[in-house]
Amino acid sequence: MTGSFPVTMASSRNSAKTDPKLVLSHKFAEDEFTYSERAVAIYALGVGACGADAVDTKELHYVYHRDGQPFIKVLPTFVSLYPFQKSNGLGLVDLPGLHYDTKLLLHGQQYIEVYRPIPSSGTVVNKASVAGLHDKGKAAIVELETTSYLKETGEILCMNRSTVFLRGAGGFSDSSKPYSYTAYPANQIFRFSIPKSEPTIVYEDRTQNSQALLYRLSGDYNPLHSDPSIAQIAGFTRPIQHGLCTLGFATRAVIKSFCNGDPTAVKSIFGRFLLHVYPGETLVTEMWLQAPRVIYQTKVKERNQAVLSGYVEIRQIPSSL
Repeated sequence: MTGSFPVTMASSRNSAKTDPKLVLSHKFAEDEFTYSERAVAIYALGVGACGADAVDTKELHYVYHRDGQPFIKVLPTFVSLYPFQKSNGLGLVDLPGLHYDTKLLLHGQQYIEVYRPIPSSGTVVNKASVAGLHDKGKAAIVELETTSYLKETGEILCMNRSTVFLRGAGGFSDSSKPYSYTAYPANQIFRFSIPKSEPTIVYEDRTQNSQALLYRLSGDYNPLHSDPSIAQIAGFTRPIQHGLCTLGFATRAVIKSFCNGDPTAVKSIFGRFLLHVYPGETLVTEMWLQAPRVIYQTKVKERNQAVLSGYVEIRQIPSSL
């Protein structure tokens, strides 16, 4: 659960039922996102790069031009920021035919495909669409797909698919044949389960007490992650960490453990958000190599609870593994 959209948005729009035809026929306007190397470095620090060792040889290149490299390197999860720059939550608020209470919105899953090395600065053009809509009775599930292109060349760079659970927004179709629509291949996302065997590698990383405050500088200013009173209203004892921040921690652990610190080795990423993380807690990421993928599960050490699971697909597994 990420709470990626502000809880202060106008809500209580669930007095009417969702209209699938209106939802699926909506055409999103294209938008641009311009960023600098500074933004890339702040993001890397926000997901824990060099947090335990300021001169980590496998991570310093995310924030510094090490050994004369002309550009800093970019973590692949940086592209998860592209669709989340809109203040209206990916366009959900303005999506015709969709009725829900924003206080009951949960970010459930994130899928990312990276097609070429991510530049450390530039402008991307985002083209969004509704890739899925499902009636789950007590909830509706919306899948928003954003394809990003390099503005300068028009080349496709990456694709994000965000799965959003809207509690209380279901029940808009026949319960004997609930509505379900998907616009992408069923085999595009790899079906996985956490192995019962011992992990290939276990990576432990403590988040900082200020982790959410640092990560929010990358553009997600939801007060759930910074304001104690808002967090308590939402049912938490204190502000929680962004789910996409935790996904960044887990992906960074995979890159460090299986890619020798090379972020360009990552082809795709999938994350399922299971539970919240409090800044300051220790993340233990268990990883199983099932080439070409690394299956992972991230737990909070202090509570011994799984908070995230998924996989990272790697272009080429090093021969040493």
